[in-house]
Order: sequence, then structure tokens, then C-alpha cells
Amino acid sequence: MNNRLSTWANNIAPSPTLIVDAKAKKLKAEGKDVCGFGAGEPDFDTPLFIKEACIKAVESGKTKYIASSGLPELREALAKLYTETKGIKNISAANITVSPGGKFSCYLAIKAVVSPGDEVIIPAPYWVSYPEMVKLCGGNPVFVYASDAADFKVTPEQLRKAITDKTKLIILNSPSNPTGSVYSADELKAIMDLVVEKNLLVMSDEIYSYLMYDGCVAASPASVSEEAWQHTIVVSGFSKAYSMTGWRLGTMCAPDDIAKAVANLQSQTTSNATTFAQFGALAALENPKLAKESLDEMLKVFDRRRLALLNGLNSIDGISCRRAKGAFYLFPNISSFGMASSDFCAKLLEDELVALVPGIAFGSDSNVRFSYAVADSVIEKGLDRMRKFCSRL
Repeated sequence: MNNRLSTWANNIAPSPTLIVDAKAKKLKAEGKDVCGFGAGEPDFDTPLFIKEACIKAVESGKTKYIASSGLPELREALAKLYTETKGIKNISAANITVSPGGKFSCYLAIKAVVSPGDEVIIPAPYWVSYPEMVKLCGGNPVFVYASDAADFKVTPEQLRKAITDKTKLIILNSPSNPTGSVYSADELKAIMDLVVEKNLLVMSDEIYSYLMYDGCVAASPASVSEEAWQHTIVVSGFSKAYSMTGWRLGTMCAPDDIAKAVANLQSQTTSNATTFAQFGALAALENPKLAKESLDEMLKVFDRRRLALLNGLNSIDGISCRRAKGAFYLFPNISSFGMASSDFCAKLLEDELVALVPGIAFGSDSNVRFSYAVADSVIEKGLDRMRKFCSRL
């Protein structure tokens, strides 16, 4: 039979992180004692007051289509939030789009501004889906590599060398998945000065911006200046900070022309994000005290796990790991063992039932990714197994 699939479908790669997570869950279902560090979602339940708001919305008939861009009162609340917490000025509900997940917000942002043949600069290590989204839009990913020594952050000088007359967009992710690295306000200003100079756009993925440690504060490139804001698309969502991964609620804040284009794209694809779920999100924003209590509790646990995992990894001969400042990942370097990251992870899972995501999935074959959105007991057991495994290499 002739190949019935499109060029797009044939060229897209499956998500490596979801594959690892599915494999770990399958082994667990078979009764294997797997230490799975592949999941990219909080291991906490959605706060009760958010669930109750969603249930109330369902029971009161909030189950119909709404405006493609999202619930008007939710968009108003998000515009206020962006103004107050990120310092983005002169925005309104018209600049906000609520989508079916942060991942789809990223895709819509790229789809709205990238034409076939355009180049998109992606700092590496990168989230696994960015290159595939660019390719789905007909664009060409251009990778700029940042090392462990640079705290996995690229410089304006590196970006300048990568820019050509075909460059349209630069993707930034701070705090980063997979590294947990965070760009400072000064670092972002230097990058945005270049972006404005070259008349480019930035997609700033800020989904982890509320998961910060060591007193670190997440800055946004959109808050650098009014001019910088006009060159920035901010994408985020409710998945990480509110433990709402399965609710599929993403957000976008974009300049007028891009926001309008995104609304049109969404109207012809998904129509709108689930209506009653948006009422749950609205409750999260309208009850900041309850939301902060929930977030603070989660952060306290994540911080404890972060340090336990960090100290444990750095105590293993052959492994070095930088101290992440955000998100819930660590990205240790395993290059001393002379193995490809995919081989390292495959053998680790086979020998010790520890599931990690190979760094090559994120553009760095010298590293592997740990998620510490797992129980303390899993971290302790996983480190013991990791230590045994590495001692045999």
C-alpha cells in the first residue's frame, strides 16, 4: 500500500518524555518496582477549591461553546495578572488567549508567525516539542548550544552569530525544561535589545515561572520595555503551578496582531478550551490566598526533593549536576562514562529499573533528565540504584 500519511505526519517524532513515562507505567503495571523519574507533572492533586469551582460550573450548565479566545472574565483576570506580576504594561483581555494546554499555546504562537522556510532559533538544551512544532509549521529549527558551564544559558553573542536573513523567531524557556536554569532580568534585557535591533520575535515559555527556589525570581522578556513587549509572545498555563496537567488549559499573552491571528487559528482548530475547566482556572486567579497556600506547600516539598536529589547525584562518582533554580528537573552530566545518553538510560532501566529521559531528546547527549516530582522514597531508592549502576560502569 502506498504511504497514506502526509509529509508532516511522516516527519514528526513522538514525544520522548511521554514514551519514557508510558514505559515506566507499563512496567509498574506488570508488578515491577520501577523508580520513574520521567514524568513532567506535579505529583499533587489539583487544589480542592479549583475542583469545586469546576464541578459547580458543570452543575450550573456551563457546558456550551464560548468565545474562541476564552472565557471573558478569565481573560480579564489573566491580563490583570500579567500586568501585576510580570510588569507588562498596556495589555487587556484582547491580548489574551486561553487554549487547550500550554503545549497548544506554544504551537499556536509558532503557527501564527512562522512561514515555510523561516528559521527559528532554539537554545539547547530545549524542551522536546519545540523543534517538532517548528517543523510542523514548515520552519527550520536552528540550535544554539549552551553548556553546563554556562548554566545552560545562551548569550546575545551566540544568538547574533546564529541570526540570518531567514530568522523569524527565537524561543526562550525560563525556568527551563529540562535544566531548571533561569535567565536573570539583565540577561533577558541584553537578549531583547538584540531582538528589537534585528526586528525579530521571541516566544517566551513561562509555564514554570511560579516554581522558583533560592529566592530567585522569574523575569519576563515582555517586561523589559514597551518595545520589547511588542516583540514578545508569552505562553504559559495552569498545569504546573496549580497541578492541573490533565485539565489542558494554556494561556498566551501577545501583541494585538498576533493575538488576533491566534484567535482565528484556534477558532478553526479546537474552537475553545473546555468551558467548565476555565471556571476552575478563574477560581484559581480569584482566590489568590488559597492559590498561594497550595503553591507554597508544593514548593516546600519540591525544594526538599531538589536538594536531596542534587546532593545525592553529586555524591556519585562520575556524575556532576548543577543546582537548578526553577521548575522540577535536574539535568546531570554523565559524559564521564563514555556512553550515549540513550544507551545509558536503556541499560539503567534494564539493570536497575530506574527510568530517566536521555539528554539527546533535549539536544544534549552528555546529560540525562530527572524529574523530582516524585515521592521522597522514590528519590532515595533511585539514588541507591543509580549509585550501584554507576559503580559498575
